[in-house]
Amino acid sequence: MARKLKYYPSVALNAGDFDGQIDFVRVFGRTGPVHVEIGCGKATFLLNEARAHCHWNFVGIEKAGRYYRHSVDRIGRWGLSNVRIVGAEASQFLADSVPDNSVDCFHIYFPDPWPKRRHHKRRFFCAANVEHLIRCLKPGGDIRIATDYVEYFDQIRAVLKIYGTRLEQVDFAPTAGADEGEWVGTNFERKYLKDERPIYTVALRKK
Repeated sequence: MARKLKYYPSVALNAGDFDGQIDFVRVFGRTGPVHVEIGCGKATFLLNEARAHCHWNFVGIEKAGRYYRHSVDRIGRWGLSNVRIVGAEASQFLADSVPDNSVDCFHIYFPDPWPKRRHHKRRFFCAANVEHLIRCLKPGGDIRIATDYVEYFDQIRAVLKIYGTRLEQVDFAPTAGADEGEWVGTNFERKYLKDERPIYTVALRKK
């Protein structure tokens, strides 16, 4: 029998918690670097990074209800006060709720590739969303991306190339939770590596 997931109000971040655009200082009760993961899944990355960087503030965005509930439960059970989970569609949340120049780093690991051509319009990486990522980033802030899907990776690079005057490529260093041979240490990455799929990464910095 599956364990019942617990809801932790201190972890879940709802639209009613802020008026209009989000104030990260108010949400976390402190200043500090803000890292946002788009599509946090079961929060493996957030858990490891938040434990390793207790002075950083983390926000995970997850639209899938079951993963959202799992993430809230997992972060709450660990008692991590520097993580909040938002149950929302990332594109809309960025457009409506995240202020200009407020985020230090966006983490986008193994986004849904929507492999069928008729579904490509649902992919997160498009010009409109990249515009919002750049707008929300502080100068010197990073966008970090990992995927196992080479065709989507090629599309991502093509979209990002348009912003070459505003973004510069930087090294992609493994995250705190990555084991030997891994980049980010998420559940998806470990599954794909077990299947011997190559992992493609890129990191960019706002000029």
